[in-house]
Amino acid sequence: MAGDRPGWRACVLSGAVFAVCMVGTTLPTPLYGLYQEKFGFSELTVTVVYAVYAFGVIGVLLLAGNVSDVVGRRPVLLWGLGFAALSAVCFLSAADLGWLYAGRLLSGLSAGLFTGAATAFVMELAPPGGASRATFVATAANMGGLGCGPLLAGVLSQYAAGPLYLPFVVHLALVAGSVVVLLRLPETVRERRPLSTVRPRRPGLPPQVRAVFGPAAIASFVGFALFGVFTAVSPAFLAQFLNVQNRALSGLVVALAFFASTAGQLAVGRVGATRSLPWGCAGLLAGLALLAGALHWDLLALVVLSAIVGGAGQGLAFRGALSALAEVSPAGERAGVISMLFVVAYAGISVPVIGVGVLTGPLGLQDAGLVFIACMIVLVVTAAVYLLRRPVPSGT
Repeated sequence: MAGDRPGWRACVLSGAVFAVCMVGTTLPTPLYGLYQEKFGFSELTVTVVYAVYAFGVIGVLLLAGNVSDVVGRRPVLLWGLGFAALSAVCFLSAADLGWLYAGRLLSGLSAGLFTGAATAFVMELAPPGGASRATFVATAANMGGLGCGPLLAGVLSQYAAGPLYLPFVVHLALVAGSVVVLLRLPETVRERRPLSTVRPRRPGLPPQVRAVFGPAAIASFVGFALFGVFTAVSPAFLAQFLNVQNRALSGLVVALAFFASTAGQLAVGRVGATRSLPWGCAGLLAGLALLAGALHWDLLALVVLSAIVGGAGQGLAFRGALSALAEVSPAGERAGVISMLFVVAYAGISVPVIGVGVLTGPLGLQDAGLVFIACMIVLVVTAAVYLLRRPVPSGT
């Protein structure tokens, strides 16, 4: 066991770097109200600014999702940290709406480079036989980082000076520390080739992955759609309808969804990948129902419960999906396969968010949220039925 300590230390440190990158992607969440006051834009613009990030992620994953399999994990992750730093600089310099779009796009490029490469990096740094724990480290770093972003920004913007500046200064410091840590970690890709050999490829999957990818992608889409709308819209709902003006509390409510996702991932080891996907869909369905009740009756308690229950369902489904795909993916194509899963997931986090923003004008925020919930309930029920009839193979 003592001989495994260096491997686990490297695995955990790489997870910490992963978390720092993801913190930056949700850092602006509790600050959108302040930006609305400063620049005078609508709720639709909030959702578009939020979704620009997802488009950046999807673009990178489609064009360069497999680049770390070729040039190595560390160079790609260093580029990702560079984009994260540039994103923070854009928010620090924001003089109009264009800076917010630029910051979100750069944040999306950063996350796009990190999602597949960092997940594979964390898994590969773990000692032999530690695949299951390493999968948890990777997904917990991802979701934990996403949760810490709104919590950190909410607390700093509520209780410290410079609410639109200090959160990004702190993140820049964390990024700088992450660069130092990353440079000390070993490269895990043994046969590296020059960047000039990388070519964008059409979206595709190895044949042995396809049977697992379908149900995994469905569950991931639904879970990230819930997260996307919850993250983009819930601060405005809390402020307008529940009179929650404290940004620290607003950030905490959003963070709870991501922390609950991390807790849900812990249960996959006991439940198993085969059952975790349909059970995760059941958790998502319950979370959607609770969110509908919160919108209808204007109850903060139901908002909190929907974050916890829906987040746990998302974590259960997502880690099961990621574990199954990592198990069946060829080693040389693992980052590419994981990147394709995130393409589907980030489609879920972007398109429904913009849909809610479009509907908010004619329907209002509450009714737009209820329409979204109705659509997601139909989708999650369809996904659950599909997963029950065609479950993930039990050997994963």
